[in-house]
Amino acid sequence: MTSGLHSLTLCDMAIGKEFKEFVLRGNVVDLAVGVVVGTAFNAVVQSLVKDLITPLIGLVGGFNFAGMSATLNKSVFLFGTFLNTIVSFIIIAAVVFFLVVKPLNAMANRKAARTPVVTEEPTTKTCPFCISEIPIQATRCPNCTSVLSDN
Repeated sequence: MTSGLHSLTLCDMAIGKEFKEFVLRGNVVDLAVGVVVGTAFNAVVQSLVKDLITPLIGLVGGFNFAGMSATLNKSVFLFGTFLNTIVSFIIIAAVVFFLVVKPLNAMANRKAARTPVVTEEPTTKTCPFCISEIPIQATRCPNCTSVLSDN
């Protein structure tokens, strides 16, 4: 019974080591940091919309945008809160687009412009008799057996 328990412990240690390697892999750590920063950024944008932008919209329109609701059969529909969420989404999408996507696309375009275009030499040619694709070094077509000139 002791040997079975001992092998189970070694197996657990191997699985623990493999799990540790997985968790400490760069992609997992980067993803975790991204989620934490994204959550904090979301809280800032939510507060910006709820505390600053929505009251400004209400000032122009002369109504309390955030407090807008409707009651139907004792059910309360908070469509003002929903509109806040839509505005927050649009702001977050705009910030991500202009501060992340656009700069990354610009960097990729600059890198692509600096990278020389390498054209590969052709490896095949067309047989003038049967119009099939053949190796460029061929002197006789393997399909129609015609002798090819050195064109």
